[in-house]
Amino acid sequence: MNPVGPRSCYDEGKRCAETLFFDYHRQHQLDIKVVRIFNTYGPRMHPNDGRVVSNMIMQALQGNDLTIFGDGSQTRSFCYVDDLIEGMMLAFNSGPNFTGPVNLGNPTEFTILELAERVLTATHSKSKLTFKPLPVDDPRQRKPDISLASSTLGWTPRVALQDGLKETVAYFRQLTN
Repeated sequence: MNPVGPRSCYDEGKRCAETLFFDYHRQHQLDIKVVRIFNTYGPRMHPNDGRVVSNMIMQALQGNDLTIFGDGSQTRSFCYVDDLIEGMMLAFNSGPNFTGPVNLGNPTEFTILELAERVLTATHSKSKLTFKPLPVDDPRQRKPDISLASSTLGWTPRVALQDGLKETVAYFRQLTN
């Protein structure tokens, strides 16, 4: 990661927060749990929050072209909100010796093009794809290693992308009607 690039305040902010949590844990014996959240989506997302799932769903429902940055081959892993909440509850209710950090996300990868195709299917939209330049420092891949969550918390996500998209699209349809 680039510590001085356009995305650096986001990346460095998360690292700084974790450092402060662990400092308080060591210095003041404060109980902490650190979870690292990966690309969560689902009902109650803000329609204009700027994340790729909400952006594409809203574009499709409004009949606009779906924006693909780069060639769409970059991969992401999308975790349905119910799965994330279950993982967080397991982490927060774990024993005092487990602090994390623990990754909570769905390790199944999809290209951005695959996501766009699934959004078009879920919305029954005739929208087209439009391609724009890839932002600087945009990661080619985001896939969480959830082995610690699986082995320590007994957690793995259960909601498949197409099922989560169905629920998320239904929510956005209610907002737009």
